[in-house]
Amino acid sequence: MTTTAVRDDAQGSTEAPLVLTTDAPRTLGFLDQFTLWGNFGISLFGPVTGALVAAYTGSLVKGLIAVVVGCGIGALVLGGAAVFGSQTGAPAMVSLRGLFGRRGSVAPTVLNIAQNVGWATMEIIVISQAAVAVTSERWRWLFVLLAGAIATVMAVRPLGSVKLLRKFMVWLVLIASIYLFIAVLSKPVHSLPQNEVFGFWPAVDLAAAGVVSFAPLAADYTRHSRTNKAAFGGSALGYGLAAIVYYGLGVLAVATLQTNSTDVITALVTLPAGAIALFVLLVDEVDEAYANVYSTTMAAHNLIGHIDRRWISVVIGVLATGLALLVDLGNYTQFLYLIGSVFIPLFAVAIADFFVVSKMQWDVSDTARFRWQPTLAWVFGFVAYQLVNPGTVDGWSPFWLDLQSRIFNGHAVPGWLGATYTSIVVSMLAAIAFGRLGRQGSVGSRSGT
Repeated sequence: MTTTAVRDDAQGSTEAPLVLTTDAPRTLGFLDQFTLWGNFGISLFGPVTGALVAAYTGSLVKGLIAVVVGCGIGALVLGGAAVFGSQTGAPAMVSLRGLFGRRGSVAPTVLNIAQNVGWATMEIIVISQAAVAVTSERWRWLFVLLAGAIATVMAVRPLGSVKLLRKFMVWLVLIASIYLFIAVLSKPVHSLPQNEVFGFWPAVDLAAAGVVSFAPLAADYTRHSRTNKAAFGGSALGYGLAAIVYYGLGVLAVATLQTNSTDVITALVTLPAGAIALFVLLVDEVDEAYANVYSTTMAAHNLIGHIDRRWISVVIGVLATGLALLVDLGNYTQFLYLIGSVFIPLFAVAIADFFVVSKMQWDVSDTARFRWQPTLAWVFGFVAYQLVNPGTVDGWSPFWLDLQSRIFNGHAVPGWLGATYTSIVVSMLAAIAFGRLGRQGSVGSRSGT
């Protein structure tokens, strides 16, 4: 059900641009992008993340509010990142040359490739686990290979598969979604467990990180948008609303089916006709795996833009499939937090610089010069996130917990302080302050020559 902008070649066939130097055709309107991003937001990871939010809040009402707040903040960041592509016509990581310079953009590009490979791997894993819940554990390896192969084929030549999915799957997914909500809401509501309650704002951080994880992909698709408004509105509304709905489904499932993040998919399968509904969503989930493989390819083009994207996609698809055979979802929560701590401040800085400092005029060419101001602002935002929410990663979190204890004089972080909005505020203020300082310095240097 995805939409990929295309061009016509001499033979009359259609295909996405193969190399970085090919100009991006502007074919997507608001509805195209709303459908695209809405589909990306419909994911089996939605109920999993929602179940984690429910566990972190220990409350049905607080869990649903945390979903709305977190997804709302994340959707605004996603929409802002989407405009980078529609304005510059460049893929996401190439557009960041305007923020960090050509060489400076290598750092976020490498991080984005790593997170996209991670997401593609986890998408393949969750597809295989959902298939196992419907069939048998012994076939997991086969489902991993099938999911990886299909996602890779879509990334190599996406248009034909996408048209079929868009034409037939949209209504099936809508019906399956409505059914799951009706089935879940028909059950009595129970009190949520209190053994994993961390608070409202850590739950918001989880929800926001899940949405912001797509910000580094946004411009890969919105570079084909006809207008900036269509890019912003289509991505923010499409993904934000879908994420709220599916994260909310996970929160409701914990309250009515008495399940958790590990078993929520299995619990949904056990509903009457739940296996059929989950099978429909399972097939649709391949789009998310495809998106991550395709965007990994687009990110790699910032480093090796002359290589045919199809070969890169094959390599990425094989890598993600191989990893999916070896790892599990045990570290999903900390994966989300690490993504949040890196990309939430990064795109907060980018949005502030793009719209306020640079006035939507970024140099995305091969000669774009390194800029220290947004780089330092990114560091400030990253540190702010870690100080509020260090996570529980061995060998990493203890350092931040110790620093946190020193700053807050041994007291716990105030309950009203959330890592997501704190890092956004710190990042944006730092980006604007450093950006204006840099402009004043450049003006002074020119006037002195």
